[in-house]
Amino acid sequence: MATYSYRGRNRDGEEVSGTVEAGAATHAASQLSLDGITPISINETVAAKESSSTGSKDINFQLFQKITVDELIMFSRQMFSLTKAGVPITRAMRGLANTVNNMLLKDTLDALADELEKGNALSSALAKHPKVFSELYVSMIHVGENTGQLDQSFKQMAAYLELERQTVQNVKQATRYPIFVLVAISFAIGIINMFVIPAFKSVFLSFGGDMPWQTKVLISVSDFTVDWWWAIIAGLVVLFVLFYRWKKTDAGRMTWDRRKLKFPIVGSIFYRVILGRFSRTFSIVLKAGVPIEQGLSIVSNAVGNRYIGRKVANMRQGIERGESFTQTAHQAGMFSPLVMQMLAVGEETGRVDEMLEEAAGFYEQEVEYDLKNLTSAIEPILIVAIGGMVLVLALGVFLPLWELSTTING
Repeated sequence: MATYSYRGRNRDGEEVSGTVEAGAATHAASQLSLDGITPISINETVAAKESSSTGSKDINFQLFQKITVDELIMFSRQMFSLTKAGVPITRAMRGLANTVNNMLLKDTLDALADELEKGNALSSALAKHPKVFSELYVSMIHVGENTGQLDQSFKQMAAYLELERQTVQNVKQATRYPIFVLVAISFAIGIINMFVIPAFKSVFLSFGGDMPWQTKVLISVSDFTVDWWWAIIAGLVVLFVLFYRWKKTDAGRMTWDRRKLKFPIVGSIFYRVILGRFSRTFSIVLKAGVPIEQGLSIVSNAVGNRYIGRKVANMRQGIERGESFTQTAHQAGMFSPLVMQMLAVGEETGRVDEMLEEAAGFYEQEVEYDLKNLTSAIEPILIVAIGGMVLVLALGVFLPLWELSTTING
């Protein structure tokens, strides 16, 4: 936003002057009018050097900023309240832009207000910011604009985002303990190989004679780690970069999303999270009045898994061929028999959206139950892994000492 100097007259007819920040001179004039000032002249006063340096700082700062789900939920809630109260959308956007602390969100709201002042629809303006507003968000707002229920569209999206946030938080909370333990084990192994075993190595060698094979293995692994630690770190970094770049490709993303669903213990949880997201999203889309073919296209990009998204897209092709929704869902092979029965009943009664909402609740309850038991399912594996590591270390360190003690006492 630029800084403008102005001269004008207030409500008493007195001449006043000052500066105001706005996206354009017309916006500055509108802001002054709201403050009761009739502008006489408005000129941009930001020096080129200052604006360029400030702009570069803003750009660099925004590179490290993102709009969180919490901020998007708050935005949706506020827009629901403002539109329901009859506040013009452009004015609502300007007002919210002046209250947020996130500069990226502030600039996005200002850009949306600019698009609205040009006569563009809100859904079209949102579509120009795909990194902030998903295709589902844009479609829901588009339906709200056409049906005159824009406030309800914002309310539905706020509720949907809150459910998504809760699901993600539950998954993170359940996996935090296992990840912490694995990181601690890896750190402990590194410390032992780099510092503990080398300290014992000279003692073992001074004993003379043949050392147990467990001790030889420990010393060999320690020597390799000490001599090639830089290569190990570099190799891990290279592998991480290659994996990250591979996952960004279409083929890599598809393969990773498919394999992720087959992980031991957690794969089934990921799968049901995605199915719950599909059911919930598709229910919202159908309730909003979106045609089923268009709804499937929207949902295929909103499930968060390319592999499942392709199955959903194939469902649309089946419906376009004249097949029923239940038939296409059965051919996709995604749902359990119980959910398939629910969908069949919904199609017969014309309440597919309600049955999908029930299916979403069913999957969400299963996920919640599995997440509560995830720690108890992983703990035995972690205990066995830690016990095996301690056993190897104990045998490698104490066997030579035991043999030396036996020799001395003998």
